Amino acid sequence: MLDRNDLEAVRAHGLTEQEVENQLEQFRRGFPYSEIVRPAVAGDGVVCLGEDEIRRLGVRYDEAARTERIVKFVPASGAATRMFKGLYEFLATGSEDKATAEVLASVDRFAFGGRLRGMLPEGASAAETVEAIVGDRGLGYGSLPKALILFHVYPEGARTALEEHLVEGAAYARSGGDVRIHFTVSPEHRAGFDRLLEQVLSAYSERFGVRYHIGMSEQKPSTDTVAVNPDNTLFRNADGSLLFRPAGHGALIENLNDLDADIVFVKNIDNVTTDTRRADTVACKKALGGLLVELRERIRDLLRRAENGAADDRWMEEATRFVAERLCVAMPEPVAQTGKADRIGWLCRILDRPLRVCGMVRNEGEPGGGPFFVRMADGTASLQIVESSQIAPQDRPIMAQATYFNPVDLVCSLRDGKGRKYDLTRYIDPDTGFISEKSKDGRPLRALERPGLWNGAMAHWNTVFVEVPGTTFSPVKVVNDLLRPAHQPETR
Repeated sequence: MLDRNDLEAVRAHGLTEQEVENQLEQFRRGFPYSEIVRPAVAGDGVVCLGEDEIRRLGVRYDEAARTERIVKFVPASGAATRMFKGLYEFLATGSEDKATAEVLASVDRFAFGGRLRGMLPEGASAAETVEAIVGDRGLGYGSLPKALILFHVYPEGARTALEEHLVEGAAYARSGGDVRIHFTVSPEHRAGFDRLLEQVLSAYSERFGVRYHIGMSEQKPSTDTVAVNPDNTLFRNADGSLLFRPAGHGALIENLNDLDADIVFVKNIDNVTTDTRRADTVACKKALGGLLVELRERIRDLLRRAENGAADDRWMEEATRFVAERLCVAMPEPVAQTGKADRIGWLCRILDRPLRVCGMVRNEGEPGGGPFFVRMADGTASLQIVESSQIAPQDRPIMAQATYFNPVDLVCSLRDGKGRKYDLTRYIDPDTGFISEKSKDGRPLRALERPGLWNGAMAHWNTVFVEVPGTTFSPVKVVNDLLRPAHQPETR
């Protein structure tokens, strides 16, 4: 099946023949749906914090931040092509839909509007304007990553999404005077990141009185997957070579695993807002961080006592209650019927895992992917972030009961009580990937997506969900989103 050239290509990606065979078996077998038990709701899987508690936890986080190594981790690899999908369709068809008409009528409301006007001839047509936005002879936004696109206007000038993360980092991700931010980037865009950072970093450092430490990494080739034809045979390029594809954001668990950090905030590149609207985000981030610190301390105390031989009946009662009430993991009945040593072992295994606290936003629209209790292979029902594509058709009524969705707002603890880094690759559920239908050169193909970074790649973490206000969630999925209030000056 794999010839000598194939094997050389496989090895060049850091893969083995067995790994490719495993990928092909996944294509043939498919992936099972998640066995969702019920949605996580307020009081049952989702913690709701009052204002006093948010303030108290914020203070707790600030205390810990003085000595903890904190990193803000920002997935920023992809190009913004999908952000401008409607504009590309207009160029291809000449048909101006409502969204394209809104863009053309609102050029001067975009942060990039001034720069765009300077590129356009007087009386530019609609096609010329759109081409100047996405084309390489204009702004080139269709091939740039979102990080490098101007998002917001300020009196002192416009800011890119990357710059807004620098501002955010100074507000809640500083340890002493140090702000560490790590961006995942694509190889072809790295030079653009470097250029922008060289232009702006010193100014933000001086403005906020901090030292920035910017890290960048690329998705590892060893996380790529082969593609297949509709009949599950290997898809080959026109020259006969194998096609390898990036396997989705779940592959970034390897990048996260490489970080040297005590606390890591995870947030997407396009979920930013303006200075005047950032207060809720900062307060909630610190509260999530403070809750993480408190939970982590309680976990470490329980594990330390067990290690020191103090796992008596009182410890068993405390640990069982904590795991059930705070981590929402109930001891399975078969384990509960075993001897004391086995129950202690189970509790310690549950406690001794990476920990994440995840913000969840009230679902104001149609229910979809979000926080659920999911039945795991060992019989436990644990908190998981589940995408709608992972839910079986017969379970859609359960999905319809969901009241929260996932804004990708995580704070993570990656070390155990002795300061040792967890190997995050040990906590992935490999059965939570999925297969998507794509095409290349006009030919259909099937693509394999690894378990999502905050879905199956963190399936065996300890998880706590916390309600956060909708004001903390202002993503830019299409260019028109930049016209929403969260991205516009308050005077407009």
